[in-house]
Amino acid sequence: MDILKLGLTTLPMILPFFFLVLLRWGAQKGMFVSSIIFIVLAYFIWGMDLNVIGASVIQGVHKAFTILYILFGAIMLLKVLTYTKSVEVIKGGFKQISDDMRVQAVIVGVLFVALIEGAAGFGAPAVVAAPLLMSLGFTPLASAVIALVGDSVPVSFGAVGTPVLVGLGDIKHSSGDFFHQISNHITMIDSVMGVLLPSIIILILVINFGKRKSIKDVLEILPWTLMIGLFYAVMAIISSFLLGPEFVSIVTPILTLILATVTAKKKFLLPKHTTWTLEGKFENAKMPKKDFTHSKKKLILAWMPYLLLVILLIATRMIPPLKAFCLHAINFGLTNILHEGFNSSWQVLYSPGSILLISAILAFFLERSKKEVLIKSFFDSIYTVKSAAIVLVFTLALVQTFVNSAHSGMDISMPSYLAHYLAEVFKQSWVFVAPFLGILGSFITGSATVSTLTFATIQAQVASGVGLDHYLILAEQIIGGAAGNMICIHNVVAVATVVGLINKEGDIIKKTLPMAIFYGLMAGLVSFILMHFFHHLG
Repeated sequence: MDILKLGLTTLPMILPFFFLVLLRWGAQKGMFVSSIIFIVLAYFIWGMDLNVIGASVIQGVHKAFTILYILFGAIMLLKVLTYTKSVEVIKGGFKQISDDMRVQAVIVGVLFVALIEGAAGFGAPAVVAAPLLMSLGFTPLASAVIALVGDSVPVSFGAVGTPVLVGLGDIKHSSGDFFHQISNHITMIDSVMGVLLPSIIILILVINFGKRKSIKDVLEILPWTLMIGLFYAVMAIISSFLLGPEFVSIVTPILTLILATVTAKKKFLLPKHTTWTLEGKFENAKMPKKDFTHSKKKLILAWMPYLLLVILLIATRMIPPLKAFCLHAINFGLTNILHEGFNSSWQVLYSPGSILLISAILAFFLERSKKEVLIKSFFDSIYTVKSAAIVLVFTLALVQTFVNSAHSGMDISMPSYLAHYLAEVFKQSWVFVAPFLGILGSFITGSATVSTLTFATIQAQVASGVGLDHYLILAEQIIGGAAGNMICIHNVVAVATVVGLINKEGDIIKKTLPMAIFYGLMAGLVSFILMHFFHHLG
């Protein structure tokens, strides 16, 4: 019976991987079958009451609609920008900074993603950045993979520190100083990945999607990518130690974006006379000539929706009266579903979906377009989102059944059962396992914050039980949650939707999974080194 219970707790990871990656089923079919199998076994093996399962499914469906709303807003913005030709102006602006696609991948896929993550989080960065990468000439698969991998390191601090401040909210005696200590540990452990991420993005781009697949194309830009990564990591550490977790994910990407833009334009530490594209490497003189120059007014107008997006996201999270208004003005949340005590929030105006829609409408008015543009964009967005709806509904139904499984004859949730089993097996080696528990949590729940809410208490108990630094272990949990962000099913489905790769989700996971595993290994290794050579990171 114990083997059956343990096997059941691993099914939310094994079934999607088996169907989507190994069998290469589309997510619609794969997640439908995964959900049915898991929910049926949860009833028979875990003893979950039908009412609890029903409430979990309703909760999952509701959460799916909150994600679909964000997806709709992101696609609407992209469609309006496309039909008003603003995308072409934005593309020209990037070409004026650098026509090297490696540089564009770092600026958009790492730094712009980090800025959106710091302002919004919750899956918005990748669905905003991936279409922008496509507009610059990246293939749909390359755009999806770069955006997902890029949205990893910044996720530890998410939207104004949410994974730390909310994710660790259930830990006893958590306070401002406790959060500050955790934040400092995260930036120290994550410093290596922070330095390496821009270079890793280039490696993924060149080896997986470049025509030549030459390591020389990675090495020649390495001085620049390492400089950008080092600056990002140092700024993150300084921001954490001086300002705390709320500002790391906002201050760091803004400053690094400025550095990257200035150095790219001046070709500092970059090849002077060659340009790299997916099709090959060209000498600048031999590049096909096309006029990408636009007036400053046109560039500002084209970028205004994105600028407003960032400003509104930050304002609605940092200005208390505005935040309070957005949280309470329109609430479509559910409480006490089927009298089981389950809730699902949906503060409509606070959602990134609303801010994306406002940005889309602004883009429409700025370009003084005909109303047909707005109508066409609306129906195109509805049609695209419809394809993701089935996948997200079944994915979230599985997730919520898994999370709510403590309400059963077992008196323990499946996540807790699995975590306690792993703790018994690994004990003193837990410093290497802790990040992977965070990764599993994000993979299943789709959120670094929910992963930490689910597993933080267990991580703290294990740390105390085997005599490990609980600051270090909890920091690893959050970092693992960030790493899992690039492979979680509903993030992958969302990105696949906006780049037109519906039913190709397994192909995306194949590319991002090795990176997630590498991230987890690096977090464990750096934590082990810090644990043995530094007793207090203060």
